Order: sequence, then C-alpha cells, then structure tokens
Amino acid sequence: MPAGEREFVDSNVFLYAFSAQAPQKGEAARLLLTRLAKSKAGCISVQVLQEFYANATRKLRVDPAEALRQLKRLDRWRTDVPQVEHVIEAAENSQLWQISFWDALIVGSAQRQNCHTLWTEDLNEGQQFGSVTVRNPFRSK
Repeated sequence: MPAGEREFVDSNVFLYAFSAQAPQKGEAARLLLTRLAKSKAGCISVQVLQEFYANATRKLRVDPAEALRQLKRLDRWRTDVPQVEHVIEAAENSQLWQISFWDALIVGSAQRQNCHTLWTEDLNEGQQFGSVTVRNPFRSK
C-alpha cells in the first residue's frame, strides 16, 4: 500500500491475531496489525470493537479482562462511530450490493474514513465498493 493510505480492518483479522486455532492466519493477522499500528494507517469502527470483544470472549473464550485490555490498545486507531443515517444507508446498500447488512455497515465505515483497502475474509478478494477495495490478508499470494 502507498505510504499514508488508510486501511480498514474487520474484526475477523483481530480475532485471528488472538487465536491459536489457525497459526498461519494468526501470524498473517499479527504482521498486518503491527504494520498498520506502526504506520498509523489502521482504521476500525465501533462495530469492529463490539464484534471483537463479543467473539473473543464467547467463541475464543478469551478472558474478559484480556479482551478489554486489547480493546483499550485499539483506542489509538481511527474509529468510525456510525450514526442513524449510516445504519439506514447500510440497510439500503446491503440490498444494492447483495451483501449482509453487517458487511455493508463495515464498508460504509471504511468509506467514511477514506480507506482504500478493507482487510477482511468475509467479502471477495478484489471486490470494489466505490474507492474501497477488499483484500483478504489470509489469501495465498
């Protein structure tokens, strides 16, 4: 990615970084997150924070205190806080783009933060939503 370009990270990337269930994906996630943290190019949304905490504590059985520590580390990242009109827009876009409402909300957050890349495994590699391009950090090159 060109220097200074913002990149949005979906919750699944954070979950792999803290899971021992898929070591190769975990390593790829940690490398990406480290790069984005150092460059300050990483962007997230409140939805990402919520999904991370809920899934880390419920599905991965991460100690809630540890999951909370990780949330606090993410307060340095640019964070989108969707408003009511953004939720309505996501509902409309989910129908237009034929993706889930939750994915449309993520794409909208990436767009509002002027991100050119959305890192997720939940959408198709290379898929375009305006100026946002989907990239899968776990895809073999």
